[in-house]
Amino acid sequence: MSNLGNLPPNILSKLSRDSNVIIESSKDFGKVVLEKFPDGVYFPTSVNDIIDLIKFSYDLSVPFHIAARGHGHSIRGQAMAQNGLIVEMNSLNNNNENCGIRIYSDSNLGFYADVGGEQLWIDVLNATIERDLAPVSWTDYLYLTVGGTLSNAGISGQTFRYGPQINNVLEMDVITGKGELVTCSKDMNSELFFAVLGGLGQFGIIIRARIVLQKAPKRVKWVRMLYDDFSKFTKDQEHLISIDGLDYVEGSLMLEQSSINNWRSSFFSPSNQTKIASLLSQNEIMYCLEMVKYYDDHTSNTIDEELKKLVKGLNYLPGFIFNKDTTFVEFLDRVRSGELELQSKGLWDVPHPWLNLFVPKSNIMDFNVAVFKDIILKQKKTTGSILVYPTCRKRYSHNLFRCTKYFAFAFKGFV
Repeated sequence: MSNLGNLPPNILSKLSRDSNVIIESSKDFGKVVLEKFPDGVYFPTSVNDIIDLIKFSYDLSVPFHIAARGHGHSIRGQAMAQNGLIVEMNSLNNNNENCGIRIYSDSNLGFYADVGGEQLWIDVLNATIERDLAPVSWTDYLYLTVGGTLSNAGISGQTFRYGPQINNVLEMDVITGKGELVTCSKDMNSELFFAVLGGLGQFGIIIRARIVLQKAPKRVKWVRMLYDDFSKFTKDQEHLISIDGLDYVEGSLMLEQSSINNWRSSFFSPSNQTKIASLLSQNEIMYCLEMVKYYDDHTSNTIDEELKKLVKGLNYLPGFIFNKDTTFVEFLDRVRSGELELQSKGLWDVPHPWLNLFVPKSNIMDFNVAVFKDIILKQKKTTGSILVYPTCRKRYSHNLFRCTKYFAFAFKGFV
């Protein structure tokens, strides 16, 4: 093995050099970066195994590259380690002594869960919902590791209210580049805490995260409204995140060349799809505002009236408002069905480039003309998901933004 020195037996025993294993661990969701193969794949069974590996590398005159791999959902090869070692974090699930998912209640902190960095968010949801609890902020896709999303940010339609997932972490255990296991929070080893959250995996490996929980709702009212005017669309989004009452606000572009029910969720009925297709043939590009309100048994009698008040005065196209009633879990896990459908068609393994941008409010109208209309629409560049949703600076505790209000854009193509 090149550049790795003489690995001790305790590390070698958990290392695979099988070419098939190496190839599989060198894939990611983006499928853009290829052939960055490691010299081996490491399968730890305990936190100490990872500490031993990093300490060994750190003590070498020339340390080798180590990359922690969760669910492999990176898009630019971030979880690859050319000529180094990949650490398969999901291997920790094989040892019951590791953190896993543990739920607690504290008089000061309220409800929280201590969660292993290797755990998938869908498993966190399933474990907490058994106690009628749930984290407050999510990503649209739940088959991602806790450590992976916290190393990025974790942004979705709840961000305007609760901030990204990194805002809802109370404490972490992190293995640093020296192989030290450090507990950190905003008050203890805070420099490491804020560096690791959103640090793209460059400041340490997240072993445990303490996640804020709250009482979980039972069901959701899921509403979509269509617009042919981008200015009205964005103004209504801004209005909805400025008032109390909603739990999720997102939005998307609808293009004539795209599927009306895209792979991320099946929402519109066949009759509504026909109605929308007719409208798209006239406009070519439309904007879909999406909002959700949670409810439970205590509010089931008033939820419809509350929604009427929330949409009153919005400038969507008359007759083009649609709603769906589903369970809280089904809503959060809505992308899974689309994933399974793509897998059945052999389309989940194709390149999935994804770009996230934060665009200031002052430039949003120009962005619509220059990108959405002059590039995506005119050149028919993509048929994938294009998400458009608002967020507020005040919900970001990491001082990431200086402008008062931003719109977050996510782009999905070649699906």
